[in-house]
Amino acid sequence: MDGFPATHRHRIMVCAVAALAVLGAASSCSAGDGGSTAGTSPTATASATGQVAAQINQFRDNYSKQIIEIQLTNTTGSALTVLGADLTTPLFGAPITWPARGGGIELPAGQTKSLAAQLPAPECGSPRQSAPPTEPGVDQGRAVVSVRVAVPGATVPGTGIATTAPAADPFGVLARNNAEMCLARAASAVAAIGLAPELEVGADGRTAVVRLMITPRAAPGADAGQTDAGGGTAHELVIDRVQETTLLAEAPAAPWPRALTVRAGGSPTELRMGIRAARCDPHAVAEDKVGTLLPLYISVAGRSGVVKVGAGDMLRGRIYDFVTTACARQ
Repeated sequence: MDGFPATHRHRIMVCAVAALAVLGAASSCSAGDGGSTAGTSPTATASATGQVAAQINQFRDNYSKQIIEIQLTNTTGSALTVLGADLTTPLFGAPITWPARGGGIELPAGQTKSLAAQLPAPECGSPRQSAPPTEPGVDQGRAVVSVRVAVPGATVPGTGIATTAPAADPFGVLARNNAEMCLARAASAVAAIGLAPELEVGADGRTAVVRLMITPRAAPGADAGQTDAGGGTAHELVIDRVQETTLLAEAPAAPWPRALTVRAGGSPTELRMGIRAARCDPHAVAEDKVGTLLPLYISVAGRSGVVKVGAGDMLRGRIYDFVTTACARQ
């Protein structure tokens, strides 16, 4: 930083200029009147477009948690410290935020790191607006990530510069999650759907029964026949079918529901679903991520898609024990 006076008056400006030199981008910064650090904003305004590349992904074990990964790649020749990241998209009503802890994380030159971020509530317009991608590998676009990068040597802890970048979504993660969450919201307005924690194991030990519990909401008011923007009635849903999972398959003795209509104001329903082990290789249980999430194909309020019903901790453990024992008896 030769050529800059090392006075207290210019210390903040020097740090900001040094940070921009690392990022290789032109920007402007200000130390404020009088050069004092008191009252200085922890984030300096800067433009560093092209220094960080962003992409969206989702790991399988986060599917049921509505957690995605903001994957950042450092495209500069020097390490960066990321203090925070916010992803904005019209598919969700609030920024999707990765909350940095401590001093953030280091992003080495040329490397990529995945930052886990919880999805907020979705924006649910018409069903067509939040439909999942029709072709694999199509970037859904319209997502922007704002990253706060630490200023090297800053005297104020947490001082950073903001850089924005378009976030590629080649797998349609945002659109898929939006569609699934909006579908689940529409379904939950009609009925609560869940799995009972008990597992009834058959005498042969190779089959068992889980119970799908459906509890309709209260009957709608006088406008019960009103249709939503998608053309579907908002007070009933149809469970078209239940898909087998990587861990569980249908046992014929207690068939899984098909074309079942559920209406708000109706009586609670208990569906007995026979299960058997779908696979018995050594990794079936040990590496399971989504095998106890039952995918229900549902149509409701003009939307169609999958609602995944989780087993819960107690039932999940019992299913794992059942599959292990059932496979040992084959």
